[in-house]
Amino acid sequence: MVQAAEVLSHVAALAQTGDLNPASATSTGLARGQTAISLAFHICFAVFGVGMPWLLLYVEGRWVRTRDPVWLALTRKWSRAFAVLFAVGAVSGTALSFEFGLLWPAFMARYGGVLGLSFTLEGFAFFTEAIFIGMYLYGWKRLSPRAHWLTLWPIAIAGTFSTLFIITANAWMNTPGHVTEVDGKVVSAEPFAPFLAATAPHQLIHMLLAAMMCTGGIVAGVYAVGMLRGRRDAYHQRGLRIGLTVLLVCAPLQLIVGDWAARVVGNEQPIKLAAMEGLGHTTTHAPLTLGGIYDEQTGEVRHGIEIPNLLSLMQGFSADKEIIGLAAVPPEERPNALLVHLAFNVMVGLGMALIALSAAVGFVVLLRRRRGQRPLVPTGRPWLWAAAASGPASVLAMMAGWEVTEGGRQPWIVYGRMRVDEAVTTSSGMPAIFTGTVLLYLGLATALILILRRMATGGPELGGSVGEATRAPDIPDARPAPDQQAPNLPASASAGDGSGNGTGTDPSGREEDTR
Repeated sequence: MVQAAEVLSHVAALAQTGDLNPASATSTGLARGQTAISLAFHICFAVFGVGMPWLLLYVEGRWVRTRDPVWLALTRKWSRAFAVLFAVGAVSGTALSFEFGLLWPAFMARYGGVLGLSFTLEGFAFFTEAIFIGMYLYGWKRLSPRAHWLTLWPIAIAGTFSTLFIITANAWMNTPGHVTEVDGKVVSAEPFAPFLAATAPHQLIHMLLAAMMCTGGIVAGVYAVGMLRGRRDAYHQRGLRIGLTVLLVCAPLQLIVGDWAARVVGNEQPIKLAAMEGLGHTTTHAPLTLGGIYDEQTGEVRHGIEIPNLLSLMQGFSADKEIIGLAAVPPEERPNALLVHLAFNVMVGLGMALIALSAAVGFVVLLRRRRGQRPLVPTGRPWLWAAAASGPASVLAMMAGWEVTEGGRQPWIVYGRMRVDEAVTTSSGMPAIFTGTVLLYLGLATALILILRRMATGGPELGGSVGEATRAPDIPDARPAPDQQAPNLPASASAGDGSGNGTGTDPSGREEDTR
């Protein structure tokens, strides 16, 4: 609370002295809009860069151990999708890196050195990931199965750290510290200042879980839609089970981390917490308000459901805990509480829905295990519809969470130190830059949709319906019995005679394009 009080006093001092250097409203609005579009587009690919390699590690590891062609089919399909998503994410991330200097030159001039270590380490992690992705994609015919699987480890580790290094920079912008400034200039800074930010620990874990939830939710959604269309084979069943397991294990953990994050925000960024909860006035016995619309005129939430004392209890484990309200700072220093409160409720509401789905699926799985039923994961149409919705729900919850993080910090680009309108460019070319950026992302999105649609060919013809045992013979021996082969034909020819009974593999263990 000491740091929060210092920030509030600094805000009040700025408001009284008028020591502000605002840019034009047009430039600020366009710069914020362009950055928001770029971040929203890029983060959807960043989460797959974190989550997809870990899923690939699991499915390819299962294939290496069992030589089951279903695991191989999942691996090959997911590796192709991951390559496309990584390429688009690299392009969007490169464009975003240029925007920091072009749109926010004053911010980079003052604090670029403070965040330099985070950006540098992110660059090393990205290039490490890219190098091993090349080895992985071009190593199918050149590496042994185990060596090929091992190349996934640096991809998964580097991809995770690449994203988390950037999160440390954002955490420092939320709670800056370990920096000394004189007359608006940084004179000294700890090299690890971003890593020491008060919000860094919970933001790192929160984002890691969000990335895994989004990846698992989208994977589960894709295979749930396939099963709703009648594709009830083992390929779709396993894809659904893996994605759903990842999503539903991470959802309850996210609730615990979210509670931790809210208490840190209450101590370090009390105005952000007030905007999240729609709390207009400082008070004890503060209620927790579910839903509703924040009214700036009255400082209250209309049509919401209040739970008495709960916000104070959650923040200080006592109903007497005082919670700072939005009225503690002047109106021009407040975030858009209407938008932040709405985004916060969307994030929490969708998160609670996913937790409820997790509890329901877990209960059914335990019940089926006790009864000896297969498959353990329910695959009735209502369950599949819920699984299909879980992908968009997890992504929307993540986007809403980022709106809370970024929108709740406004009007500060560095909380308590630099305002957004102090950091923005004054270039007259902002409309053209904004238009070009939007066209770039529209083009990337169109290309991505077309490519992924061509890749969505369904599963390979491996046989086996839901609930059946589908373990195939080892890949090198996956051919019909000798008495079923045509006379005078080699075994490899009879295995691919077009009857639809082959596994779509050659004797070397490589899967053909029958997927």
